[in-house]
Amino acid sequence: MKHRFLRLVMVLAGALCMTSCSDFLDTNPTGSVSDKLIWSKAEYAELNINSFYHIIDALGQFDTAQTAVGLSEGMTDVLKYGSDKQNVHMWFANELSYGNVPESTAAFYLGNWDWCYGKLASLNQALSNLHEYKANFSEADYVRLMGEVRFFRGFIYFELMKRYKEIIIYDYDMQQITANKALSSEKAGWDFVEDDLNFAAESLPEASATGRLTKWAALALQSRAMLYAERWDKAAKVAKEVIDEGGFELTAKYADAWSKTKAEGNTESILEYEYNREGVTHNFDDNFTPGGDPGRVLGALGNPTQEMVECYELATGGVPDWSKWHTTEGTTEIPPYALLEPRFAATILYNGSDWKGRKIEPFEGGVDGFMMWRQKPTNEGKTVTGYFLRKLVDESHDLTAYSRSTQPWIAIRYAEVLLNYAEASAKGSDAEGEKNARTALNEVRERVGLPKVNKKGDALLEAIYHERKVELAYEGQYYWDMRRLKLAHTAFSNYRTHGLAVEKLSETSFKYTYIECDDRTRYFEDRLYRVPLPQAELDGNEFVDQYKEWR
Repeated sequence: MKHRFLRLVMVLAGALCMTSCSDFLDTNPTGSVSDKLIWSKAEYAELNINSFYHIIDALGQFDTAQTAVGLSEGMTDVLKYGSDKQNVHMWFANELSYGNVPESTAAFYLGNWDWCYGKLASLNQALSNLHEYKANFSEADYVRLMGEVRFFRGFIYFELMKRYKEIIIYDYDMQQITANKALSSEKAGWDFVEDDLNFAAESLPEASATGRLTKWAALALQSRAMLYAERWDKAAKVAKEVIDEGGFELTAKYADAWSKTKAEGNTESILEYEYNREGVTHNFDDNFTPGGDPGRVLGALGNPTQEMVECYELATGGVPDWSKWHTTEGTTEIPPYALLEPRFAATILYNGSDWKGRKIEPFEGGVDGFMMWRQKPTNEGKTVTGYFLRKLVDESHDLTAYSRSTQPWIAIRYAEVLLNYAEASAKGSDAEGEKNARTALNEVRERVGLPKVNKKGDALLEAIYHERKVELAYEGQYYWDMRRLKLAHTAFSNYRTHGLAVEKLSETSFKYTYIECDDRTRYFEDRLYRVPLPQAELDGNEFVDQYKEWR
C-alpha cells in the first residue's frame, strides 16, 4: 500500500517526445523543491508533468511495465522465446504459456499493481496541487495541464481495468486515500476511465509544436479502451472523430508507420515516445537482433514462429498452401516467402532476407545460426524457429558503436484507430455499421495492396481480428486482444509452436524441416482472464478479498 502515499517531488529524466514533436521535453531530475514553487507558474508545472510522459515508454515494447515477461507475444502462438534462463525476454513467457500458473506468478508477471498505483499516487497528487494552486495559472493553461494529467491517469486506470476488471479507484482528494478501500464495480472502473479520457479530449489542443499531448491522442486511446469496456458505440464515435478530423493518414510504406517519428514524416503517428543517445535509450536491438550482427551481446531472444508466418496472405490475396512444408522429413522446395504480402518481409527475417548489407543465414553453421529449442540453456543469438524478428529492430543501428538503442516507440497509430473503428462498428450489428467496418478494414488492406474484404457478420469480425494480428504484429496488442475477446483459452491452448529448420545443402539449395519449438503443450487457463490481486494488497487492505477465480 505504501506506493499510494508516495509524494511526487520532481521533474524527470531523459529526452522524449510524442505526437507532433521535434523538440524534447526536459525531464531531468533537479532535486526536491516545494510544492508552492513547483506550482507557481505553468512553466514549472509543465516540467513536473513531463515526468508522466515516461508512462508511454514504460508501457511500450521497449520496456517491461506492460508485462514482466518481456514481450507479451511470447505467451502466444506468434513468438517463441529461446532461452532457459530465468529472466525477462527468456524463460518467463514460456512458463506462463504452459499453464498451471500459480497465483503469485500471475500477479507478478502480468499485474503490475504496485507500479500502477505508484503512478496514480503521483498523478493524483499533481491534480490536487493543480487544483490548490489554480490561481497561479491562466484558465487555458490550467485546463490543458489538468487534461494532460488526466490523460495519463486514464491510461493507467485502463491498464488496471484490462487486467483486473474490479479495481480500487482514487480521485485527487488526498484526504480520501486510505489503506482500506473496497474494489469498484467493473462498470464504475470503466466509467472512470471514460470520464478521464473525455476530459482530456475536451481539454487538450489539436496540435502541439513542443510534443505535448493532443486531443487526438486522448480520443485514440479512448477508442482502444472502449473496446475493452465493450462500449461499442463510444469506441466507434471517438475513433470516427480521429478518422474524420484528425488529419492522419496511413504511411505509404508500412515500415515507416512504426519506425519513424511524426517529425520524420510518419503521417499515422498519434502518440509516440522519442529516445536520444544523450538521454533515454533502450536495449531492444541487442535483445532481438540476428545472431550474426557485429557487437551483439544477447540477440534473437525471441523468434517469430511458423504459425505467425502462415498468417500472411499472398500478395494477390488468398492464403498459400503450407502443407508441403509441414513435413518432418524436410523438403528442398523454397517456401513461398517472396509471394507473400509486403508486411511479412517488413516484420520477419527469413533465410536469404537482406539485412545490413548481407543475407540472413538462419541455419547451423550460418552467420546467424540455428539451435533446437533447449539444446543449450541459451540460444546464443541463434534462432530456434528458423526466423528472426525484423519489426521494431533498427537495421541502421551499429551495435559495435553503441550498445543502447534509440528507435522511437509509436504507441498509437492511425491503422489501429481504423481497426478499432472497424471492430466497434461491426459489433453494432446493423448493415450501416458493417459497411463502415468494411471501409475502415479495407483502407488498412489497400495500403499493402490486398484485395477488399466483402464479408458480413461473424466472418467480418474474424477478418478484422485477423487483420489486427497481422497489421499490429509484435506491437503489444495481440495477447491482450485475445484475452478481451475471450478467445485465448481456445487459441492459446492444446498446441505447440513450430518453425522451419533450415539446412544448407549447397550454395543454392536448402532443406526446410518442420519442427516443434515447445517440449510440452501450451495451455491458457480460464482464470487468467483476470489477473489475481497481489498478496501485499490482500495483506494490507481489510476491505478486499481475492477474486473468486483465484480462491
